[in-house]
Order: sequence, then C-alpha cells, then structure tokens
Amino acid sequence: MKFGTSGLRGLVVDLEGRTSSLYAQAFARHLIAIGAAKPGSPVLVGRDFRPSSPGIAATCIGALERAGLMPIDCGAIATPALALYGLKLGAASLMVTGSHIPADRNGIKFYRPDGEIDKSDEAGITAIAAELGATAIDERPGTAPDQSAEAAALFLARNTSLLPAQALSGLTIGVYQHSTVARDLFVEVLEHYGAQVLALGRSETFIPVDTEAVSSETVRQLKAWAAEHRLDAIVSADGDGDRPLVSDETGEPLRGDLLGLAAAQFLGADVVVTPVTSNSGIEAAGGFTVVRTRVGSPFVIAGMNTALEETAGGPARGVVGFEANGGTLTGSEFAVAGGPLAPLPTRDSFLPALAVLHLRKERNAPLSQIAAAFHLPFAAADRLEDFPVETSAALMAHLRGSERALADFLAAIGTIAAQSDIDGLRVTLADGSILHLRPSGNAPEMRCYVEAETQEAAASLLRQGLDLIRRWAAAHHNQ
Repeated sequence: MKFGTSGLRGLVVDLEGRTSSLYAQAFARHLIAIGAAKPGSPVLVGRDFRPSSPGIAATCIGALERAGLMPIDCGAIATPALALYGLKLGAASLMVTGSHIPADRNGIKFYRPDGEIDKSDEAGITAIAAELGATAIDERPGTAPDQSAEAAALFLARNTSLLPAQALSGLTIGVYQHSTVARDLFVEVLEHYGAQVLALGRSETFIPVDTEAVSSETVRQLKAWAAEHRLDAIVSADGDGDRPLVSDETGEPLRGDLLGLAAAQFLGADVVVTPVTSNSGIEAAGGFTVVRTRVGSPFVIAGMNTALEETAGGPARGVVGFEANGGTLTGSEFAVAGGPLAPLPTRDSFLPALAVLHLRKERNAPLSQIAAAFHLPFAAADRLEDFPVETSAALMAHLRGSERALADFLAAIGTIAAQSDIDGLRVTLADGSILHLRPSGNAPEMRCYVEAETQEAAASLLRQGLDLIRRWAAAHHNQ
C-alpha cells in the first residue's frame, strides 16, 4: 500500500481487514502525536458506493475506537461534504473511496481537523504503520453514532447559497447518477435553483467514471441522452463526488480545467493555483495570478497556503485552486448570493458545475458556445489502464536518460522545442502543440495529456502519444 496523489490506494483484497485497520490506527496515533487530536476526540468516517467500502469503513471505525478516538459514521457521502462537516466540528475525517478507479480497487483519504493531510502527514502515517505492521492487528469492525443527515444538510446549505434564487429556471438539466455518492444531492440542488431535472443512468453496480479521461462509451451515452431529452446540460461526478463532469447541449463533456476556470471567475479570484497538467491557456484568461504545481490536491493546497501567507497582513486576496479534473478548492472566504462562502480546501464538484451552469443561464447561450468563448487551446487526455507501475517507471527513466532518447521517442510526432519535468514529462513541440506523459500517482495507469490548435489535431496527437507508449511497453516487455 502507498499514498498517491489523493490518499492511500490499492487492490481491495490488499486493503480489506488488516491493512485498513492498520492505517486507521496509524492515522489516529499520528493525529495524537502532532496534537491534532487527543484521546476521545471525534473523527468522521464516510464512504462511497463501491461494494467493499462499507466493510472497510466498519473496520476503520473499530480501529479508530480502539486507538482512543470517537468515530462518527457519516455514511455514504460526497468527500467535500465530509470535509466541510469536519471543518465545522473541528474533527478529523477518514473517507473510504477509490474515487474513479475500478471497483476491484479502493482507498482511504485522510483529513486533519483543519483539512486534507499533507505529504509530511503521509510520511508520519506511513512510518507508524510500518512500526505497527510488526505486531498483531485487531481487525474487528465497529459501529458508531450516525450523523450522516447533519453532514449532508450542511453541504446542501452551502450549495443552495451559491446562486440567486431560481438562478437556473428554464433550463433542462440531466443528472447522470450512475454510482456517485453525489447523485441525489445534485438533483436536489439543481431543483432548488428552478431547473427541470432528469435523473439518468442510476446504477446499483459501481461504475468507475473518470472525469479527466471520459470513456468513449460514457460520451456516447451522454450524447444519446442529450439528443433524446433536448437537454441544456448533463451534470455528474466521480465516485466520491469531488470531481465534476458537465457536458454541453450535445452531450460533449467540458474539460475539467475549464470548469475550474469558470468557478474562479465566478468567485472573482485573485490567485489561481493549478497543476501543470491544466490548460496552458489559463494564464491568458487574465484577471488573476496563476501558480502552477505538481499534480495532486496536496500540492495545490500547499500552493494556496503559500499564496495566503504571502498576502498576510495586506489586503485580503481571493485564492482558488483547481485540478485538470475540475475538482475546485477554495483557500479563502468569498462573497456569494447567500452571504460569505467559507473556505473549503478540498476538491469539490458542485461549485464548478454550478458556476458554468450559471454562465449558461446568464448569457442565454448554449454551453458549447460558452466553452468556445474561453478561447483555450484544444486539449484532450486519456490513460492506459492496467499499465504496470514498473513499466511506467522504466519508460520515464528511459525518456529522462538523455535528450536523444526523448527525441527518438517523439520523432514520429515532431521535434522538441521545450520541455518541463515538474510532474512527468511535458514537451512543447515545434508547432506549439503539447504532449505530457505522466504515470498515475494512485493507480497502475499511464496518462497522456495533449494540447493543439484544433480539436482534430488534439485527438490525433493523443492517439499518437498513446500508441508510442504502447509500442515502447511492448518492446520493453520483449527485451
């Protein structure tokens, strides 16, 4: 087991039982060691809808209680809702979720009382888990008081304060419910704002929806629904509801970083913190300072904290972060229709979705036209699943080994004009297009991100990039 870009991840067979109990206890001991909790302090536990999550959550509840903390069961809940409730109560949180990855895998996200754990916390938890690993571990599940209704109500109140009353009236919006824990809340929030809502595709079988690399099957389904029901938009999220998926009136998904940009503009942000994988056109959007980071919410949060520290004692600045998947974080307070919006420094799917839908109503134009008006370079992303971590590491080591190795690898696509090694390898080609190769930080996947002048060119470059990875992997395997 190891920490990736967003929590602990691994195969269900490896995480169930001993491992989940081990890391829950390590988390509790770490909280007490750093003074973030004391014996008897509350700790919230939430989960997504994948089949293994209830059992893992129960194991974690038992382990937390044996470690001296007071677990509170928040049930199946969106990760940002759990984090918000934790911030209100001043309580640590633990979320059992594998987010967008397949159901044979799962994970745990950890939160201190003041928000997401950082890399130093990950190191501390890992070290304690290593010490505990040499001892007998009690794997018995536990039960805890249920405060799921209170946690959900707080998040509902936040999201029904963002826009003016009836702000979405006249719009017909589909909610692709699949197996996301955000599915019912999206319907409730959109209906609150006056939209006509159609619930679509609800599933009791877990469906892994990656909002950063939407599958062709999902796109076909979105397009079919959009045409059949004459929808203005379709809204959804990943498994734990912290990454948005919004499609336009044709069913075409909008890029996540465009949704994050819309949220930043909606709030009037002064500083935007976003990973290097987000669209290169964000800087040109104007009106705010852009800070680029490595991929993963801990790095975005660190960037937001630095921005806030740099302005301490001076005029208040609005700080927003978002990832290429659209998950949007707020580092400072903002004024919205319902009053002050408290900071929520963890990924949220509702804010960016509502921000772009508000644009749709405000401008009275189709979402496809609104997206085009941002004038961002055309971008696309996809991943090769079940790509061994060892193979991706070998590929990156090979490409970093020499300029000639990288040039030869890309020779069939173009010549290199510039490159960045902030997170993976991001190459700008002579024609201005961009190809970014990056192993996933939390799953056996190899990701490819591209930008080009046209949508067709971006799609072609993405295909070529993925083909290059496949061919290299095949040759490497045969060596």
